[in-house]
Amino acid sequence: MGTNDIIRIGTRGSQLALAQASEVRARLMAAHDLPEDAFAIAVISTSGDRILDRPLSEVGGKGLFTKEIEAALLEDRIDLAAHSSKDMATAIPDGLRISAFLPREDVRDAFIGRSGRTIADLPQGATVGSASLRRQALLKRLRPDLNIINFRGNVQSRLRKLGEGQVDATLLALAGLNRMDMSDVATDILDVAAFPPAPGQGAICIESRIGDARIDTLVAAIAHAETTDALTAERAFLAELDGSCRTPIAAHATRHDDGTLTLHGMILTPDGVGMHETRRSGVVADAEAIGRLAGRDVLEAAGPGFFDGWAT
Repeated sequence: MGTNDIIRIGTRGSQLALAQASEVRARLMAAHDLPEDAFAIAVISTSGDRILDRPLSEVGGKGLFTKEIEAALLEDRIDLAAHSSKDMATAIPDGLRISAFLPREDVRDAFIGRSGRTIADLPQGATVGSASLRRQALLKRLRPDLNIINFRGNVQSRLRKLGEGQVDATLLALAGLNRMDMSDVATDILDVAAFPPAPGQGAICIESRIGDARIDTLVAAIAHAETTDALTAERAFLAELDGSCRTPIAAHATRHDDGTLTLHGMILTPDGVGMHETRRSGVVADAEAIGRLAGRDVLEAAGPGFFDGWAT
């Protein structure tokens, strides 16, 4: 195989991101009977990895984890990108597209506590670290007494800070822990109905250039239809709300054996006091419309001005 034939996979450099890129490579190897040296994993530093002293909502939201990787795609420095789907903005740069979603991992959030094994067990006024506005708002809704602080960094750095006693507890996506064989650190797994995930949580997506027939053919073989249907609905819900890391939004779509799909969508105020949720169902073929309608449901319930003053 010549150098020009090597398939270049772009990714962030964290242990979790590398595990995700390795999963993409392994699935492509299996689907096409290719050797490992047919691929090169290219680590690309993103703004989100470098800016750790401020909340994402203050410095640009979801695009901070993707824009440098997308630039590499557009400049033909990589052939495809492996992303956490929940990091993907609803607007994809011209010339690029999400070309596949891999089979989804567990969508639930994991609670990791030092001062209590569950949220309910935490002492009054305990400090919980999280960079996610969704998790912060849901925590405040459950336990208004908690001290919630911004907590940035990769999985390992957040667990280190927890171990050092900087916080009493934190929350991480169970999917990421599973992918790194670290699920044993969780002291509780949160119920998906009461603590719904971020849109796209648990799913790896592949982004590629529009019109790249070679990559389209490769990637099509590992695309997972059930995950694609679910994330089509969740991302449509997010798009209807114009959502990003600046807004506490949760969504979880489930495809059923009878060919229908149900979406649970939720929006919250940052303090957790205001909350509106909806459930919409329909045939799988209408996944995008289900998401859009669910978005309109919560916007109508919230009324004008719900996002004013804090979703900047």
